Amino acid sequence: MATLELAQALIARPSVSTDDAGCLDLIGARLAAIGFTLERIDVGAVSNLWARRGNTQPLVCFAGHTDVVPPGPLEQWRSPPFAPQIRDGVLYGRGAADMKSSLAAFVVACERFVAQRPQHPGSLALLLTSDEEGDAVDGTVRVVEALRARGTTIDCCIVGEPTSAEVFGDTVKNGRRGSLSAHLVVKGIQGHVAYPERVRNPVHQASPALAELAATRWDEGNEYFPPTSFQISNVRAGTGAGNVVPGSMDVWFNFRFSTASTVAGLQSRVRAVLDRHRLDYDIDWTLGGKPFLTPRGRLVDVVLDAIRDATGRSAALSTSGGTSDGRYIADICPEVVEFGPLNASIHKIDECVAVADLEPLTAVYLGALQRLLGD
Repeated sequence: MATLELAQALIARPSVSTDDAGCLDLIGARLAAIGFTLERIDVGAVSNLWARRGNTQPLVCFAGHTDVVPPGPLEQWRSPPFAPQIRDGVLYGRGAADMKSSLAAFVVACERFVAQRPQHPGSLALLLTSDEEGDAVDGTVRVVEALRARGTTIDCCIVGEPTSAEVFGDTVKNGRRGSLSAHLVVKGIQGHVAYPERVRNPVHQASPALAELAATRWDEGNEYFPPTSFQISNVRAGTGAGNVVPGSMDVWFNFRFSTASTVAGLQSRVRAVLDRHRLDYDIDWTLGGKPFLTPRGRLVDVVLDAIRDATGRSAALSTSGGTSDGRYIADICPEVVEFGPLNASIHKIDECVAVADLEPLTAVYLGALQRLLGD
């Protein structure tokens, strides 16, 4: 019941991003009681915690976030989103799956491990933030910057993202695709549609280039990643009048790219297409996150073995889905994987997690610690 009770206490704190709502104080008190040194690395309205037990390598880290997305229309919830409730063996509340159950399991796994091995070798740490669901600019990335500045490296990290797809324990994320977005402005000459010789229509000029970009095979992916995808998300042009050729066209598009491509390579290839079509344009790029990948190795095998012991299941490796804070941690950690509960209800009304999955979740995290730091 220890994981369930802590998960309920965390859910009861309305930590809508970036408000931590006291979650880190609750977690920090539990960690301090078992010998962790606590360091707050808060930035503006964002709360960040770096908690460490031990001063030697290897350094094993659990990482996650206390913030949750807004609950949406309260009247659509069967019970208040920040009043955790158990119905038919299921724990309901905003953050139940993403990711307060994982945070609770982290803490309880650490408590059990320290009780078993108070003089464990190496170091154990937790990296927690209240800025993952929001802009994610003052959260994990700032902690990583601070750790890098002092020369701290993490040997392996488990992020508590909800990764299970159909049943608990069926999926481990060993990487994530990167996200690269662009805002393209194609310039033309506005004028009356009846005088085509006096205008330059950016829609007509840009359409062949956009078709080529959409049809381009950017890479073939690799063993772990599907091919890079290109998607146009928004297009805007025109004045609203039916007899005016627009003077410009705005296009927003996004790459979800694997380690088979680079940011510079994708940008260069896009510009080559636009230049070949002789467009007059401006383009602004936004890197949402670099891809990261942890191939089969010690950490992946440890987590897979811990899942098998706790559930009897052989988990599959996956790099699907959006971005996560693993993209920042990978800058100072060579092995990063994500594992957590079912993700079917995340960000939805009546978000939930099965109570029966909480003890196995804790057992997986504990089993990983026993394998990584128990020798």
